[in-house]
Amino acid sequence: MEATWMPHSEHGEIHDRAELPESVYAFPRQRKEPLTDATHVKNALARFDQVEGVSDADRDLAFANIKKAAAHYGVELHENNWRELGR
Repeated sequence: MEATWMPHSEHGEIHDRAELPESVYAFPRQRKEPLTDATHVKNALARFDQVEGVSDADRDLAFANIKKAAAHYGVELHENNWRELGR
């Protein structure tokens, strides 16, 4: 699955999630789990299995986005796919 995540180029504090483009979310269609820094990438990984109302295809895309964001922010990722999370 091809990742859609792109780093958010705006600097400064984001006060409203509505200001963020879809391209910064792990789950872009649902606008869930923003990946705006290393902390948010780690949070998205920790809460991955808590996201409800998404298909396996959505999870495939979200994991690809998380992997891309993790590489960008220097977050180590040991899993190769989302099914390995939480083991």
